[in-house]
Amino acid sequence: MPSSPWDCWSSLEIRAVLCAMGCIQSIGGKARVFREGITVIDVKASIDPIPTSIDESSSVVLRYRTPHFRASAQVVMPPIPKKETWIVGWIQACSHMEFYNQYGEQGMSSWELPDLQEGKIEAISDSDGVNYPWYGNTTETCTIVGPTKRNSKFIISMNDNFYPSVTWAVPISENNVAKLTNIYRDQSFITWLVATNTSTNDMIILQTLHWRMQLSIEVNPNRPLGQRARLREPIAQDQPKILSKNEPIPPSALVKPNANDAQVLMWRPKFGQPLVVIPPKHR
Repeated sequence: MPSSPWDCWSSLEIRAVLCAMGCIQSIGGKARVFREGITVIDVKASIDPIPTSIDESSSVVLRYRTPHFRASAQVVMPPIPKKETWIVGWIQACSHMEFYNQYGEQGMSSWELPDLQEGKIEAISDSDGVNYPWYGNTTETCTIVGPTKRNSKFIISMNDNFYPSVTWAVPISENNVAKLTNIYRDQSFITWLVATNTSTNDMIILQTLHWRMQLSIEVNPNRPLGQRARLREPIAQDQPKILSKNEPIPPSALVKPNANDAQVLMWRPKFGQPLVVIPPKHR
């Protein structure tokens, strides 16, 4: 990624990446003009058309890597007559999460977002944890500092995927005996393209995307390492949806905590009381 936090990728660079991926959902053609004269020329979104890869090289954990979700937008900001700053970028929130690791008849571990699961919030921020509310601050945002005399034309892009580690053994076990039998994950996200005036806090939603990542991995812990895990359906992910009508951003998607800091790892035995294995970083 570029070293400068406000670098904006060139149109040619982004188009080269997207053209190589295939399965791109796109809204192009007629440009859409929003308040303040901000124009969105094109929006693209896709999930790489490749299966989740599984890594059994470790005797302690199974690792898997999902395909990437990718989004890009070409935006034109008109001249800014005043001394003010605009940021255009991607904001993302998780709206649903199921993440279970089954250990045969002993029970399962579960990564959970309590407030989301209990319906206290509609979605939780998926910010990088530093640049709230933005997903990131390299290719994911572009900053325009006024006053400017000409149009500013730029492309902003983002990508996301999962690359976790799951212990072969029961998380609360003191031994390293493999008991893992299944991994199930189903997460949904809402991603917004947004323009914000940092002087007035005016926020304009330019585009809304929905996407989902699902996976199921069957594991036979009795087989030799390297031959235990098998990817089940869905092999290919559903492609993202670019909505024709924008959705509002829930307040919880704009502030701390983000999903990584709010999640808790639980051990839920078949018999007995659930235990907290890893508490949330944010309390």
